[in-house]
Amino acid sequence: QVQLVQSGGGLVQPGGSLRLSCAASKSIVEINRISWYRQAPGKERELVARITSGGFTSYADSVKGRFTISRENAKNTVSLEMNSLKPEDTAVYYCNALYIDLYNNRARAQDYWGQGTQVTVST
Repeated sequence: QVQLVQSGGGLVQPGGSLRLSCAASKSIVEINRISWYRQAPGKERELVARITSGGFTSYADSVKGRFTISRENAKNTVSLEMNSLKPEDTAVYYCNALYIDLYNNRARAQDYWGQGTQVTVST
């Protein structure tokens, strides 16, 4: 089992920056991938950024060039650096971990979620 604890977020003006962190209860090198999702009011949850255990990263088109996902293996933490924030980035952001292990000699994929954190971009 993996527990994820998020920190960061808050209120920022357009053009500002924020940093979100996701601390895992398990070594993140053992976690297949960690992602950031967001959900704005009245909208579906969408994938923002993802980093795999091999260090490969991917981003939604809407955040490319503005957001950076990174990890600190020694701290079992994945961060999302958000720059040039826009009002449309306003949402609750969630950290997600995909963990695959062996159970009864079969691969078992499990999803874990952080508690969510509010990011508001407004004047």
